[in-house]
Amino acid sequence: MDLTAFNAISPIDGRYRLKTKKLRKYSSEEALIKYRVYVEIEYFIALTEIPLPQLKNFPNEKTNGIRYFDTIP
Repeated sequence: MDLTAFNAISPIDGRYRLKTKKLRKYSSEEALIKYRVYVEIEYFIALTEIPLPQLKNFPNEKTNGIRYFDTIP
């Protein structure tokens, strides 16, 4: 993977790239966005599981399809 501002964890990635490489998937901007989306998906699923009138027509079988997005690398 090429080092970009999107997947770098900080300016130290340039010189210490080999030492910080393992942290990228948890601490980079890319990881932040990925985990935000994951939390939003789980939050939405939790809202569908409680009796909210706004989501009463949401089909329960669709929750597994939504969770599929978590498996995207």
